[in-house]
Amino acid sequence: MSHSKIPVIAIDGPTASGKGTVAHQVALRLGFHYLDSGALYRLTALSAIRKGVDPVDEHGLAKAAAALHCHFNGEHVFLSNDDVTAAIRAEAVGNFASRIATLPTVRQALYALQLGFRVPPGLVADGRDMGTVIFPRATLKVFLTASADARAARRYKQLIGKGISATMHDLLKDLNERDARDANRAIAPLKPAEDAYMLETSDMTAEAAINQVLAWYAAIRKRDDSHPAGN
Repeated sequence: MSHSKIPVIAIDGPTASGKGTVAHQVALRLGFHYLDSGALYRLTALSAIRKGVDPVDEHGLAKAAAALHCHFNGEHVFLSNDDVTAAIRAEAVGNFASRIATLPTVRQALYALQLGFRVPPGLVADGRDMGTVIFPRATLKVFLTASADARAARRYKQLIGKGISATMHDLLKDLNERDARDANRAIAPLKPAEDAYMLETSDMTAEAAINQVLAWYAAIRKRDDSHPAGN
């Protein structure tokens, strides 16, 4: 299978919209590989923090990004051989990652790494610019979102379930600040691709969202099989 023919499902959306859960399950059910692109920025942030790189040292941050040795195993994320699944979800790491995601040199350092996840039989990639920048010719593009209140409530439930203290007020403030940074950054701002399917999940279960994405993908494959290129 040529590289350009390897199917890609790009799922973009804001923080805590549920895109990670949906993307991971869609990949699992299709037998595809999975890319959590946001984790790459979190991994860069964690690596930089551990190495003592200053948050304003763009060259040092880009160097940390280019030197990443990471892989995914189901829902587990590894930095070298260290399982950092929990560590990269810390609020401090997330805030650091959101800030460095605005840096062009960091984004460029991670660009080729993300493209490398496109291998047979297919890829489900979630993030903020999968369908607009990294995989603009993806087979299916989905922009998944939910209200800030719904996302804060989900995040609160996740943190409390892990024994991490949190307040709805602080979480909502943090989400609104991240949304503003992501939407207004000069490089690859958070926005739906022109041909993306919109999926609002404020009042939707994760299972319903997963099934909707699978249904859209099945419809596209059926259409493409009925009208192969060149015919």
